[in-house]
Amino acid sequence: MQSLVDFIRDTYARATKSLNWLHGPLLLAIRLYWGLQFELDGWRKLHHLERVTQYFATLNLPMPAQTAFAVALIEFIGGILLAVGIGTRLVSLILFVNMTVAFWTAERDAFLGVFSSPDKFQAADAYSYWFAALLILILGPGWISLDTVIARFFGPKRISEVR
Repeated sequence: MQSLVDFIRDTYARATKSLNWLHGPLLLAIRLYWGLQFELDGWRKLHHLERVTQYFATLNLPMPAQTAFAVALIEFIGGILLAVGIGTRLVSLILFVNMTVAFWTAERDAFLGVFSSPDKFQAADAYSYWFAALLILILGPGWISLDTVIARFFGPKRISEVR
């Protein structure tokens, strides 16, 4: 009986180690896909600022022209930085706040229905962007990112390296 328990425990440990290795590639895929989506949306907004400004005015956002330009830049530059993995946590925080405001202003009923109407919450246009930014904010960029390269070469020395 003990050998069966050991076998199960060892198999589980090997499977966990193998799946943990996929953490970096999965975060890379999420960053590349959603970074590109943010970048493209920001690019479209930059090239159609008048329409975005008009839409923001219908939402009663303050200074709609300046807000449209700021949101377009945040999404365009933030998407690029997210995709390559530079300043990832700060960028994802900014994108998360941006998408929370978008969710709240454009689709408030869906946003407030997170528990009472989860289908409506998940079907909202802002949901996927909001969730992707939240995932990267919490999980970080993964080991396949420029953040990791920069930290390795320019980060603080470890105690073992100082000696």
